[in-house]
Amino acid sequence: MTPAEISVVIPALNEAENIDRCVRSVAAAGEVIVVDGGSDDATAEIAAAAGAKVIVSSSGRATQQNAGAKVASGAVLMFLHADNHLAADAIDQVCNALTEQPERWGGAMEQRIESAGIAFRLLEWGNAWRVRLRGLPFGDQAIFVRRDAFQRVGGFPDEPIMEDLILSQRLRQIARPLILPGPVFVDPRRWQQRGIVRQTFRNFALQIAFALGVSPRRLRQYYANHQGS
Repeated sequence: MTPAEISVVIPALNEAENIDRCVRSVAAAGEVIVVDGGSDDATAEIAAAAGAKVIVSSSGRATQQNAGAKVASGAVLMFLHADNHLAADAIDQVCNALTEQPERWGGAMEQRIESAGIAFRLLEWGNAWRVRLRGLPFGDQAIFVRRDAFQRVGGFPDEPIMEDLILSQRLRQIARPLILPGPVFVDPRRWQQRGIVRQTFRNFALQIAFALGVSPRRLRQYYANHQGS
């Protein structure tokens, strides 16, 4: 497998501050597609100038990522959040791993949250071990997946939240995911805005409620009304 066979899909909405770094970090891939969800800043223009193909869709990560996957040409799809960026050799890591382990559908990257402090290091460690032990990578871990496996499970579900978890659950039925060293560098803003403890509790609460049968649409409505989107 070569980098030319990888399409990177980046959903974006008002990410003018981050999109250039994100796109340039995956320039080694064969194709970079930014799916703009209706930004009112210069996200689309900056992405195009950085070398990405830009398309427009309705907003929502699942919708945007599926739209990008639909027009992508690569045998492998990588989904990268616009406020994240990858290490210089990350694309090569994906190629090597999928060549050596053709039975695997794909996986994700270890994270490096861009802020100092032991709490962030513990979050990184815990998120990596979630993939190793539970086989559930999340969207901010640069999920990469063979196109045929992605299509087999129906792509991202049409849900306003938890779309990455549901996709990972479906892919886990095919095989366990890989976890590569990466790293994927992660913007710390959501933890800084809400606080590490509050944001981490929010994430756990979402997962527990979903496991207990609460629908993603109800979860989205509840958290939008009470804690912000």
